[in-house]
Amino acid sequence: MREPFIAMNKIRLKGSWIEVKGKLKQKYGQLTDNDLTFAEGKDEELLGRLQNRLGKSKDELRKEIEDL
Repeated sequence: MREPFIAMNKIRLKGSWIEVKGKLKQKYGQLTDNDLTFAEGKDEELLGRLQNRLGKSKDELRKEIEDL
């Protein structure tokens, strides 16, 4: 099942969230499924969790996710 496509003013995904989540877990081994839990309309919450875990800005993380 594909996750919903995120609106233009939110994180824009090229694939499904499941694929993106797998790529992030490969790149950052310290991330857990809990860190990567995504609910529609809660992208700022997701970015906040990732920001705390990875020490990157929300803009850096948004770009990285969109580029996967």
